[in-house]
Amino acid sequence: MVTKQGKPSERRDALVRIAAELFAEQGYRATTVRHIGDAAGVLSGSLYHHFDSKETILDELLSSYLDELLATYRTVVDAGHGPARTLRELVRASFRSMAGHRAAITVLQNERNHLRTLPRFGYLATTEDEVRHLWITALREGVETGEFRADLDPAIAYRFLRDSVWGSVRWIRQDGARSLDQLADQYLTLTFDGLTATGA
Repeated sequence: MVTKQGKPSERRDALVRIAAELFAEQGYRATTVRHIGDAAGVLSGSLYHHFDSKETILDELLSSYLDELLATYRTVVDAGHGPARTLRELVRASFRSMAGHRAAITVLQNERNHLRTLPRFGYLATTEDEVRHLWITALREGVETGEFRADLDPAIAYRFLRDSVWGSVRWIRQDGARSLDQLADQYLTLTFDGLTATGA
């Protein structure tokens, strides 16, 4: 944790990280400013020197993560690889993002429906729309070029991929036997090759 002598931005970042873990562990609505203050070892009133509300902390957590993820996705798509490779790289980018943003992803998974009701988080729907467009475009182009099977429904495939990739944040252990890249490889093998052995 940053000491009182640390730079304000460092202190602010440290508080966001502490709050993020609490939001992920016990839920955003169940976490109070006092809980965050206690975990940070400061009076809850001191948090208002850095943030005007608990909502602001969550906004900073989610917006910074989504901005970074979208930038990565756009870079993958702009690379101009074929549909299959583009989809593989989107999956890899998603798994890799769990290394530094596990709490943010968990909060999004747990609180998405509630956050949609808050005007401040209107950008979540906008971001999700762009992500959907990027993934479905790759899937649709794969069908058109013959890289993916002709009877594939891009919209259904996207929802399956989205939920299975992001839902894994609930069980993936960062200190597990496999790295995030190895888990992505296993996921891609299942997605592209299925469960059945060749010739079975």
